[in-house]
Amino acid sequence: MARKCVICGKGPMSGNNISHSHRVTKRRFNANVQKVRAVIEGSPKNVYVCTKCMKANKVVRAV
Repeated sequence: MARKCVICGKGPMSGNNISHSHRVTKRRFNANVQKVRAVIEGSPKNVYVCTKCMKANKVVRAV
């Protein structure tokens, strides 16, 4: 399963590692996604949510 935010859909992005001699290799920028117990469609579920959505109160946490 991919680590992807269920609220906004944010997932891994790709880019380049650039060394001091400017050799370029591919790398992966992973989103800061946390496993959260949230209320989805009326029932509590364990889902992955990015910290940006958590900070913006876009997710309702289950008790």
